[in-house]
Amino acid sequence: MSRIAILSDIHGNLYALEKVVQDMDSRCIDQAILLGDLIDYGMQSNEVVAYIMNHFHYPLVCSIWGNHEKAILTSNFNGFSSQRGVDCAKHTASLLTTETTDYLNRELIHDGFCEFSLDNKKALAIHGSLDNPYWKAIMPGNLRGDYREYDIVLSGHSHYPHVLTEFYDNEDPVHRNKHAVIFINPGSVGQPRNHNPAAQYAILDTDTFSVSLIAVKYDVVSAMALYDDSVDSFYRTRLETGV
Repeated sequence: MSRIAILSDIHGNLYALEKVVQDMDSRCIDQAILLGDLIDYGMQSNEVVAYIMNHFHYPLVCSIWGNHEKAILTSNFNGFSSQRGVDCAKHTASLLTTETTDYLNRELIHDGFCEFSLDNKKALAIHGSLDNPYWKAIMPGNLRGDYREYDIVLSGHSHYPHVLTEFYDNEDPVHRNKHAVIFINPGSVGQPRNHNPAAQYAILDTDTFSVSLIAVKYDVVSAMALYDDSVDSFYRTRLETGV
């Protein structure tokens, strides 16, 4: 039994990450899961990775590549839906240190997903979805895949937090021929898009299998001030509006 912090889409925002970790420190967290996109969009990709390497003191259940790690570390930018996204990713790639790229290549799972056990329950951590682990997000009403073999599915990519349960048909009279799968998206630490600019993450309590969606205020103004004309101003202004 443990309390697991689930973080996704930090996106080079150290101000947001530091406040999330401070909040975690006050909540008796035992372990953590990182669902990808540590880097890009924000102006502190190297600093975020250095912080995780040197100051993130929670044991990691797993840590996976997101689409931004995939694109930047393989120099394949075809998945982005806009030219500004391509330009931003290429700018980030030009700034990454050898130490950063070595860590991302060495310590993160390159498949964009991993399977593991949580208190005898089968769990899947995936950046996107089974349809596409990197570029297509699980959304309420559009799960993008069949997850009936799992008990818990943790995903990111959309930057929209959600908790929902899907009931799959099976032959199990004890449970009325249904298998329940819990889906958790913690939202984004560094680039929220649910109209709430606060840094967001989730906590899974494996004793009760309850989920808390957490939002933490951080110094948005200072994070915005780090931007210059190197990337589209869209990525700066969205921090203020949470879109």
